[in-house]
Amino acid sequence: MKENLIVEKSYKFALMIIKLGKKLIAQNEYVLSRQILKSGTSIGANIEEAVGGISKKEFRAKMSISYKEARETHYWLRLLKDSGYITINEFNELEKELSSILRILYKIIESSKE
Repeated sequence: MKENLIVEKSYKFALMIIKLGKKLIAQNEYVLSRQILKSGTSIGANIEEAVGGISKKEFRAKMSISYKEARETHYWLRLLKDSGYITINEFNELEKELSSILRILYKIIESSKE
């Protein structure tokens, strides 16, 4: 199968989020860990669904959901940084990867419009 940049990046990001979730749970932070785990791993899951979509409309809809989940994840990351659960370095690493994903998703959505 041909490599797909957004599939690979979103999968790598999901692994980073799982690692972060484990850290938060070890700090006894369950609410925010659940939120970041849900939105951060949903990005790649929706991209996978989009890739397997039957129609262009379905593809675009799933990519749009991925974009929204990425925006939500950005919110949770900012909240975790500003509340002191993650360091600025941890935030910067995750935010850099997430920003790249957001840019790619935006371009995909824009180029798939009818």
